[in-house]
Amino acid sequence: MAASDVDSSFFLLFLPKEAFSPMITVSFLFLAAVCLFPGGVAWLLSPCRRPIPGPSGINTALAGTAAHRALANLASSLKATPLMAFSVGISRFIVSSHPETAKEILNSSAFADRPIKESAYELLFHRAMGFAPFGEYWRNLRRISATYLFCPKRISSFGKQRMDIGESMVAEIRGLMERDGAVEVKRVLHFGSLNNIMMSVFGKKINFGKGDGVELEGLVKEGYELLGMFNWSDHLPLVGWMDLQGVRRRCRKLVDRVNVFVSQIIEDHRKRRVSDSVGAVKVDRAGDFVDVLLDLEKEEKLSDSDMVAVLWEMIFRGTDTVAILLEWIMARMVLHPDIQAKAQAEIDAITNGNSRPVSDSDMKNLPYIQAIVKESLRMHPPGPLLSWARLSIHDVQVGNYLIPAGTTAMVNMWAITHDKNVWPEPEKFKPERFTSEDFNILGSDLRLAPFGSGRRVCPGKAMALATIHLWLAQLLQNFKWVAAENSSVDLSECLKMSLEMKNPLVCGAVPRF
Repeated sequence: MAASDVDSSFFLLFLPKEAFSPMITVSFLFLAAVCLFPGGVAWLLSPCRRPIPGPSGINTALAGTAAHRALANLASSLKATPLMAFSVGISRFIVSSHPETAKEILNSSAFADRPIKESAYELLFHRAMGFAPFGEYWRNLRRISATYLFCPKRISSFGKQRMDIGESMVAEIRGLMERDGAVEVKRVLHFGSLNNIMMSVFGKKINFGKGDGVELEGLVKEGYELLGMFNWSDHLPLVGWMDLQGVRRRCRKLVDRVNVFVSQIIEDHRKRRVSDSVGAVKVDRAGDFVDVLLDLEKEEKLSDSDMVAVLWEMIFRGTDTVAILLEWIMARMVLHPDIQAKAQAEIDAITNGNSRPVSDSDMKNLPYIQAIVKESLRMHPPGPLLSWARLSIHDVQVGNYLIPAGTTAMVNMWAITHDKNVWPEPEKFKPERFTSEDFNILGSDLRLAPFGSGRRVCPGKAMALATIHLWLAQLLQNFKWVAAENSSVDLSECLKMSLEMKNPLVCGAVPRF
């Protein structure tokens, strides 16, 4: 008989009895429990009496560039679409891929906080609206932004600015087509979006070819990368002090530069305000958001570091969504020339055959443009996991399960918008699904809530939509968008801070007149 034919269990007869000591048996059973417990390691010792379905062990889905797809596939395979538990290191997570449980999470006061990533803390965002703990300070920031920056009157007042920046992007695209015969769409949109938020918040336009423009672009690029990076130190405290990925070191270098850049803008505003208030002629200017914060700094007890954090966050919240979503929309326009032509016919009818530029006031009469934006948000939500998760501040019931305090909760909006039980033909790009009804995407219907819902809903959603609608109309009015020569549209995704196109869109823009 060959040695390989001998049952391996035969050798157990020759092991010493000490090998079967109670300690080894307990250790083996504990390891088995850790490896097999639903939801993984972090859920094993939680106070939940009823286990929530989920993968065992330590889940690494969030470390990849397609976390939304990986979590959707896991939830579907485990029949855990309403609620799935998983572990990342010692951090407990739940994720909802269903509108009903998503609504429970997002509209519950128990999930009013956000987990503060190390990168967010180091970059001062714990003092800004996105990550500030729920409480009086956060409510004050929310009230200030809603009253002085994102109110309808303020959004309307930025209409001329949005239109001018859109027209400058159109001119830039014409120049690029003449020079190169193709356009890298994201680059044009990124700088346009950044200038839009700089004008709204800081009251100044940036030249990105030199000086402050080069510095700002470097700050934004590094900040996006750090905030979008998966950091194991957030979930494995014992190795956190080693800063293995260098996140803490890079954040501290970046925040020094941010402090210098934003503090200088604040100081420039202070000097200008003093200059305007003295002398024979007093100057009355329309203030930007920096002026608003300076007016309120004593009343609201805002320190300079608070103002730096708030203003720095505005750059991220104002630039990211607009540029990324518009790139996805233009990719769809290239792929669906029939939809593009229908939208252009709608614009032509409103502007009397292109006898005048399309403007903000036309948007209410362009329902197909609005439908294209909604369908693009459904197909390609910039924040597929609603960007920044929630944190339970006390034990709470979600569905039939007890969620302990300190649990990170996520909503997989991508999974909901691609669920055939929620949306018919979810993989088909069909703006017409939004033309038959006035579907609200601002958070009341969790079948499509790309800006979130509840207390932590994105405060700038109305401004973002106003900008996207106008710039899309301007781009379609002026150009027919086609595939570039020897190039095709690649819809591959890459999830960083937002869901971006893995390969930037390079296409042709043929002038229509």
